[in-house]
Amino acid sequence: MTKVTAVDIFIVGGGMVGSALAARLAPSGMRIALLENHVPADFDPSSTPDLRVSALSPASIDFLESANAWTAITTMRSAPFKRMHVWENRPDQGTLFDAGEIGAPWLGHIVENRLVQLACLESLKSYDNATVLCPDDISQISYQPESSHIQLKSGQTFETALLIGADGANSQVRKAASIALDSQQYPMHALVATVSIHGGERDITWQRFTPDGPQSLLPLPGDYASLVWYHRPSEVRRLLALDDTALLDAFRQHFPKALPEITGLVHRGSFALTRSHATHYVRQGVALIGDAAHTIHPLAGQGVNLGFQDAEALSQLLLNAWQEHHPINALSLLRQYERQRKLANHLMQRAMDAFSYGFSNDIAPLRFVRNLGLRLANHQSPIKHQVIRYALGLLPLPGRK
Repeated sequence: MTKVTAVDIFIVGGGMVGSALAARLAPSGMRIALLENHVPADFDPSSTPDLRVSALSPASIDFLESANAWTAITTMRSAPFKRMHVWENRPDQGTLFDAGEIGAPWLGHIVENRLVQLACLESLKSYDNATVLCPDDISQISYQPESSHIQLKSGQTFETALLIGADGANSQVRKAASIALDSQQYPMHALVATVSIHGGERDITWQRFTPDGPQSLLPLPGDYASLVWYHRPSEVRRLLALDDTALLDAFRQHFPKALPEITGLVHRGSFALTRSHATHYVRQGVALIGDAAHTIHPLAGQGVNLGFQDAEALSQLLLNAWQEHHPINALSLLRQYERQRKLANHLMQRAMDAFSYGFSNDIAPLRFVRNLGLRLANHQSPIKHQVIRYALGLLPLPGRK
């Protein structure tokens, strides 16, 4: 007879958001199992930065601090930035967002995804009540409102009161709970590259809008940067087929000369862009967070920050319920989480769509309005301050005080 291990919470997906949620909940004493199918490589300080990076907002950093992970991240490496420069035709006609305008030390930190995951997994090692199953994968999920069963390919079986899906856009948890997904493919792909750079300012991110799609350059530790080039799928495929020298020439030709000089190519890759939103975030005994619940256009780098906001909202509800001896899998409790997060995520999706479609064209009247708006925003301090505060995660979430 197969042995069944009982836990209070089983989290499927030990990436950044799932591992951070587990680390935040672990001090409560809840029995937690975290499943991840990929073992992240150890940090090597002499290595070049990874291809996959995220721009973490101060609100996300606060959550990682509460998960006892942020200090470990900064001990490895991160790149803080204080300013964000956005323009279309000419840099001097754009808008500069500066954290100093509202007395904040920075707008955020650019951090490699793997380092966030490593720090959260390291935090979990301190707790005997937390079990990390890595590498392992799911053989079968049997979702039941009161008690779900998860069979792993290693042969282990778990029973859990609350099943949490942090397993990305193709979430097995979402499918097992029969939660539908609204999904739409964007008509562009993203080419991403880690490049070496020389000169220029290093506490600023740059973003330029072009008719074909946005172009971004994000500072990384040392003489490196993360380059993102949104374009038609066929053009991204053509660019990726170039050798390193030709691709670097394309970067230098098409990216603004106001940026630091791009001197070398370290990594390259691409991904399709999809907007998706689960019709529900919860059912009794199950909850979705991060990309399992929603994906957005990565234009402003808000995807992982929304995921951390999901994890923060859900963790607070679960910790309060646990402390007050209330069931953590109750539908009434989980619906509070859905009310807090679903509208906020939907609004961010629509805002990113408006930016993407509004700027990625060459229609003359829209081009005039765009440039006028950017110039006005550069002089209207209240508008700029609201944008900065929202980016920092300082504005309240809908439904919360």
